[in-house]
Amino acid sequence: MKIPSNWSRRLGLGLLAVLLIAALGYVVMRSGPLAPTRVTVTQATVGSLSPSLFGIGTVEARRAYLIGPTAAGRVGKVLVDVGDTVAAGQLLAEMDPVDLDERATALEASVARASSVVAAAQAQRRDAQARSELAAITARRYVELGAQKFMSAGAVEAKQQEQASADAAVATADANLAAARQDTQRLAAERAGLRQQRDNVRLLAPAAGVVISRDAETGSTVVAGQAVLRLIEPLSLWIRVRLDQGRSAGLAAGLPASIVLRSKPGARLSGKVARVEATSDSITEERVALVSLDTLPQGLSTGELAEVTLTLPATAPAVLLPNPALQRQADQVGVWRLDGGQPTFTPVRIGLSSLDGQVQVLEGLKGGDEVVVYSEKALTASSRIKVVDKLAGSAP
Repeated sequence: MKIPSNWSRRLGLGLLAVLLIAALGYVVMRSGPLAPTRVTVTQATVGSLSPSLFGIGTVEARRAYLIGPTAAGRVGKVLVDVGDTVAAGQLLAEMDPVDLDERATALEASVARASSVVAAAQAQRRDAQARSELAAITARRYVELGAQKFMSAGAVEAKQQEQASADAAVATADANLAAARQDTQRLAAERAGLRQQRDNVRLLAPAAGVVISRDAETGSTVVAGQAVLRLIEPLSLWIRVRLDQGRSAGLAAGLPASIVLRSKPGARLSGKVARVEATSDSITEERVALVSLDTLPQGLSTGELAEVTLTLPATAPAVLLPNPALQRQADQVGVWRLDGGQPTFTPVRIGLSSLDGQVQVLEGLKGGDEVVVYSEKALTASSRIKVVDKLAGSAP
């Protein structure tokens, strides 16, 4: 029996609608909102981690000197320029001495006069001593004659009085001599102080080094403590490195360091941590370490930036995962572990991490567990997933 043409058309349209609905359902289930979430997984492995710390540092001088006067004054002359190499004790600059030289000349004259006063006081004391000795001899003779009734009592008393006066003159001479000597000492101390002031206007290099800054010129007026020149010791250069506090576990003096200077990006220098600062930066949440270089390269300058990588000792064996596998759910750090093909959020306790993206998992996982590293959508415990890629496990 022949099917009417209108029924044929209806049947064809119905079949076409069924096919379209089936295709739409297939598309919805495979790539639409009901499609399984495409994920990339990896397998947790057990091994030791070689953690490292990375930071950006600045080249600084361990020993730097600010050369300036101890009193306000005018710069008389500056004898060196930036970049000059100087020796310890070398004259670098000199302040205007004003009237120090004239005061020194006047003080020298005063010291000479005080010496003359001392000499005069010594001569007076010798004269008084001689008069005292003569008066003592005469008084003894008169006492003896008075005892024999050859001299009156008044004459004997007069000679004894002369002896007492001569002894007093000796005491006066002693006091004058002591005063003259004390005055000489005072003037000598003033002369030494003035010489020290005169020496202080001469700005000398405290150590061998290189001049890095010339902060005042001839004729400039500076105050006490203001720098005229800045000096560093080239052999004392090191790098001040700032490191993230959250990754600074294990930071200690003596750790080996790999250093790349911005001026020499192709050269890797070796060094070690010389000191770890006791205080941290609470604003940037960074710790500060001072790294010394084993060999100073030619042309190293202060202020240059450097990339520093510190190598920590290898850790004990533990479960290792790529850092992207870690997720945070409700203030808990964990991973999405596959359990029978279904994702399950598992809280973990993490340890150290390395610069290549590996992290220790101290609790919550065991070796061989499969965890999600990447998913195209946020996962839930009821999510349908489809594994599209499996990453190789972390190398032990």
